[in-house]
Amino acid sequence: MSDLQTEMVRTERGAIMALDSAADILAHNRARDVLVTASYIGVLPARLLREHLPRAVIGFDGGGGPLGASIAGLWYLEALNIPAAAVDVMTVILGDGVDVYRNGRISYLNRPAADCGVRAGMSAQEAARRMLDQDPAQTGAYQVTNRQVVHENVQGRQVVVTDSIVFGTEADQRNVLVTAGHTGRSGARHIIKVRPFGFVCSDGGRGRNDSGMAGLEITNAEGIAGATVDASRARMGDGMSTYEDGVISAANELALECGVRFGMPAREAAVLLLDRDPG
Repeated sequence: MSDLQTEMVRTERGAIMALDSAADILAHNRARDVLVTASYIGVLPARLLREHLPRAVIGFDGGGGPLGASIAGLWYLEALNIPAAAVDVMTVILGDGVDVYRNGRISYLNRPAADCGVRAGMSAQEAARRMLDQDPAQTGAYQVTNRQVVHENVQGRQVVVTDSIVFGTEADQRNVLVTAGHTGRSGARHIIKVRPFGFVCSDGGRGRNDSGMAGLEITNAEGIAGATVDASRARMGDGMSTYEDGVISAANELALECGVRFGMPAREAAVLLLDRDPG
């Protein structure tokens, strides 16, 4: 047993090991062990952990930090399909991996960790055990759509949230799609291919010449009502953030005729688009 790691649990699948630092990972942790570390879970610690690709990782959130830098490793590891979670920094002693294991409370997690049953508010002990006992789904990029129906009107039309317009289906010709990609020229191409009843997407931060919302005019010419949300207020790539955090930054003429307005919450705009008269 290394002095750098403390074994907390061991099963036939591997072990839960407490580490004071992500730099204390060892070759024998590869693919088997859940590492509960007293490092923040940003990109730098994630790069250190990648040296031996453990089964799963827990670190602390560092309060999030500017641009979410203290938890950015969650998504670095998600791209490798490695479950990872952060504990609330105020629940733990920094530099003490055993304390993180015993007292930490989960504040953030990635999709592979959610696959294993980890949830925000859960103890680090329970989260670590779930990640030891369960494997994340082995899903392709086009299978992780995070598709959810959030509203249905009396006509049976639905507001459907998904992370990208490319995940739209033929059924969405009756629905309003709320997604989290930009509404530039390429985004408009995908919208026209799906032909939803309406849409709310991101403005992508607008871009030069407002190119991030150029698709509004293109889709209007195709008879598709739609609007964009301010990318500084809603996370790109996260459809539920568009729906819950989004604030309308622009709309095409068809959407304006439905009552969609600048500054309106995205969830309100989506219902207006859903209830419009198709003519």
